[in-house]
Amino acid sequence: MGVDFRLPFYSLIIIKHMNHVNLIGKLTTQPKIYELPSGRKIAQFTMSTNESFLDGDGATKKKNHWHRVAAWGRWVQVLEELGHVDLEVAIEGKLTSRFYQKGGEKRFVQEVEINDLVIL
Repeated sequence: MGVDFRLPFYSLIIIKHMNHVNLIGKLTTQPKIYELPSGRKIAQFTMSTNESFLDGDGATKKKNHWHRVAAWGRWVQVLEELGHVDLEVAIEGKLTSRFYQKGGEKRFVQEVEINDLVIL
């Protein structure tokens, strides 16, 4: 018998989805639309997600998380027309990091870049 060089199924999933983000939550800011010098548009907003868990005493606790989100292409138009605070959405995308200058100061930002969006 020969050696089987195929990767296990779970290894393929991990490799394929190394930078993959799925979030379900609500917009907490009105999407801001910016037009870049190239003419390309970007929509930026924040959204919140929450989780419930049991503390050491068995009491249910809730925790909110806020996420910066960026959208390009067709999602800009969708968010421009339909986006508003408290809109429930499911997004799929990837985590991105970038630097920018503001007032001569270099700033670091991490945000989720949308690949797909569903209004719930």
